[in-house]
Amino acid sequence: MSGIKKLAGQTLWYGVPTIVARFMGYLMNMALPFLFAQPAVTADITQVYAMIPFLNILFTYGMETAYFKFSQDKDKHQLFNTISISLFTTSLVFVALLYFNKESIARWANLEAHPEYILYMIGILLFDTLSTLPFAKLRQENRPRRYAFVRLIGILLNVSIVFLFLGFLPGYVSKHPESPLRLIQQLDIGIGWYLIGNLLGSILTFLLLVKELRGFEWNFDKALFKEVMQYSYPLIIVGLGGMVNDVLSRLIYQHVVDLPEAEAKHELGIFANVYRLAVLITIFIQAFRMAAEPYFFNQSREEGAQKGYARVMKFFVLACCFMFLLIGLNLDFLKWIITLKSAAWGEGMYIVPLLAMGNIFLGIYYNLSIWYKLTGKNLYGAYITVIGAVITILLNILLIPVLHYLGAAIATFTCYLVMMILSYYWGQKYYPVPYAKKKLISYLVLVSLIVGLHRLILMAYSPLWFSLLTGLLLLAGFVYFVSKVEEREWKKVRRQT
Repeated sequence: MSGIKKLAGQTLWYGVPTIVARFMGYLMNMALPFLFAQPAVTADITQVYAMIPFLNILFTYGMETAYFKFSQDKDKHQLFNTISISLFTTSLVFVALLYFNKESIARWANLEAHPEYILYMIGILLFDTLSTLPFAKLRQENRPRRYAFVRLIGILLNVSIVFLFLGFLPGYVSKHPESPLRLIQQLDIGIGWYLIGNLLGSILTFLLLVKELRGFEWNFDKALFKEVMQYSYPLIIVGLGGMVNDVLSRLIYQHVVDLPEAEAKHELGIFANVYRLAVLITIFIQAFRMAAEPYFFNQSREEGAQKGYARVMKFFVLACCFMFLLIGLNLDFLKWIITLKSAAWGEGMYIVPLLAMGNIFLGIYYNLSIWYKLTGKNLYGAYITVIGAVITILLNILLIPVLHYLGAAIATFTCYLVMMILSYYWGQKYYPVPYAKKKLISYLVLVSLIVGLHRLILMAYSPLWFSLLTGLLLLAGFVYFVSKVEEREWKKVRRQT
């Protein structure tokens, strides 16, 4: 099997748990309008899930990527021991710092009514961090099936708890008021079950990965650790900057929008719901990264590696274009689903294509970023993400008070566009890869025009059935166009099977 097809297969395997997680999470989020009448109710967990990615970067501090890098030429057993001891020790320190400052964190995040959310968050961070290196080991050893199994089991427990205690239990207790289950209902945990389910899923995931820790020895190599940290510390800046760009708008929305607290929570709940509609592209990007990072490192010493990277980029962009069309051409259908109970949940749908295209830029940036990881120039990754973070911070502060959802979407789009361009420019200078730049730009422009054309058509006639039909025809037209343009490429892939 060719390298491209192997990468595609592994992307699928890594994507299965990611897709299931996102799909189940999306179902849970889709259920929110039926479980809670007002979007403001969801603002608190949105705030928590905006903090978790930032803290996760600090908890893991680039050790996952460092493991892939140094496993190429270092003793893997010693490397695993050293990084595991480091992660375990620092996790305990971070947990203690968060625990003793939990009241201050709750006040800053407007979570005074639910300080227990901070405790759930700390537990999630701890067990997710302890699972990081075992998962990296599975990926490095090309064991995607084992990876998928463990991920799926944890996800299923998470989802089961949420639907059991938020979906089933309230109705059951109302029909059987004498049931002992009423005691659970009387705890009035509400939307907190989302975090409890996540925590228990994280704990189960870690327990299932204990097998990967067999052979671990408390043997810490200081010289190796110093070398690893020299490589990984810029990745902390990269990660933090990336999280600023990804979640800052949701993290600070309530603090910068000029609205009373209740209205600010309402808008935050709506914005978070709209943001999730770019879920297909986000899913693919995450699945691709899971498979691509070890693949790129493993292929780096092969002859013609750069040409292989260019082909991967082309297939990646094409996949993102198809998913962009699936989202952009079905906005009316998505809006119809989420507004079945309350029209309020459909606010802000017009920013979805802008967010989706911004996420495509982010995916391209991740694909491009392999140049500084392979060449050891991780500081350039830090420069790029810091520049992106500055753009994100400034535009969010300036635009959200004026444009609300649209301002946050413009900030996301602009940040990822600039990061993509900078990574391409520096990458071609230090590690040239023959990307089909003109063709890829043409595809991105074309799908944007197709979605724009679809919205113009619907301004004249907009029944749902007509929206779906015209969207399907436009998508089919793009598929036909790509099949003709890339006909030689498809034949080449089939010959390599």
